[in-house]
Amino acid sequence: MALTTGIVGLPNVGKSTLFNAITQAGAESANYPFCTIDPNVGIVEVPDERLDKLTALVQPKKTIPTAFEFTDIAGIVEGASKGEGLGNQFLSHIRQVDAISHVVRCFADDNITHVSGGVNPLNDIEVINLELILADLDTVDKRIGRVAKLAKTKDKAAVAELEVLEALKDAFESEKPARSVEFTEDQQKIVKQLHLLTSKPVLYVANVSEEDLVSPDNEYVQAVKAFAADENSNVIVVCAKIEAEIAELDGDEKEMFLEELGIKESGLDQLIRAAYSLLGLNTYFTAGEQEVRAWTFRTGTKAPQAAGIIHTDFERGFIRAETVSYDDLVDAGSMNVAKERGRVRLEGKDYVVQDGDVIHFRFNV
Repeated sequence: MALTTGIVGLPNVGKSTLFNAITQAGAESANYPFCTIDPNVGIVEVPDERLDKLTALVQPKKTIPTAFEFTDIAGIVEGASKGEGLGNQFLSHIRQVDAISHVVRCFADDNITHVSGGVNPLNDIEVINLELILADLDTVDKRIGRVAKLAKTKDKAAVAELEVLEALKDAFESEKPARSVEFTEDQQKIVKQLHLLTSKPVLYVANVSEEDLVSPDNEYVQAVKAFAADENSNVIVVCAKIEAEIAELDGDEKEMFLEELGIKESGLDQLIRAAYSLLGLNTYFTAGEQEVRAWTFRTGTKAPQAAGIIHTDFERGFIRAETVSYDDLVDAGSMNVAKERGRVRLEGKDYVVQDGDVIHFRFNV
C-alpha cells in the first residue's frame, strides 16, 4: 500500500537526523540549510507487540511486519511559495505525500544554526503553515478564474465547485488551512481533486534536547501542544539525536538503553505508529505454520478488498473470511480453542475488517 508521510520543517530542526533514525537510510545531515534537496524515501516497519504475541502463539517459520513510507523533504523557508530557497521544488514534494510529520525544534543550542536566528517553535510552525496556505491560495485563485465563467452559465457542477473554492479562499485569506473548513461529503470530493497541501493531516514532532527527554514538557513543547490542540492535531516528543543512537542498537541493547534513560518506549516507535494512524491505516493479521504476517488496510475496508491486498485472486474469488479478533485468539490460546468457544466467525462480502482481526480467507478462482 503505497502511502507515505512527508517529514517537513525549517532547515536545521532535525528532520534528516530523525529520518536517518527511522529508516537507517543514511540521508545526508549537516549543520547548514538545504542539505537535503531531493527527497529521501525510506520504508519503515510498524512496531506492533500483537505481532510478537501471535508469533509466540503460532510459532511460524517466519514473521513479517507491515510497513509504510516516510519521505524526508528539504527544509522550507519563508517565501517558499514564491520560489525562495528552491521552494517550488520542495512544495511539489509535499504535494506528493499523503500526510505530514512537521518537525519543530524545541531546544536551544548555540552550536546549531537556526534559520530564523532564534528558537521560536510557534513562529516556525506559522512560517511553514503560511507558505503552504499561500501555495494553496494560488491554486484556488487560478481555479476560480476558470470555474467562475462556467458558473455564470448556471452549470450545476461549476456552481457547486465555485462555492467550495470561495470557502477555501476565505479560509486561506484568514491564514487557515483547508483541513479546518467543514464541507459536506460531496464537497469533500471536490476538495480532494484540488490536491491541496493544507488538506493533508498533520502530526507535530517536537524535537527536544537530551536533557529534556525524560521530562520533555519544556516551554517550547507546551506551546506546540497548545497550538496542535487548537487544530485537533497530535504531538509526539522525540530527541532526534538520542533516537539516532537507539536506532543503531540491537533488541536487548535497545531495551537496556531505554531503561537507563527511564523511557518505556522510543520516540520513534511512537512516531511511526502515530503517522500510521494519521494516514487512516489499520492492521489485520494472517497466522499459520508458514508465517505470521501483518497487513495494512484503510479504515472502512470490506473483506474482499482486504483479501485483495494479499493477492488479486483472493478478492476475485472471495467466498468467506474466517475471522477472530486478536484479543479473543490470545485469550483462547489457540485457534482450535477459539473455535470451540464460538469466537471464530465466518464473515461475508459486506463485513468491514477491524483493526486486529486475524483472518483466513476462503476463495475460489
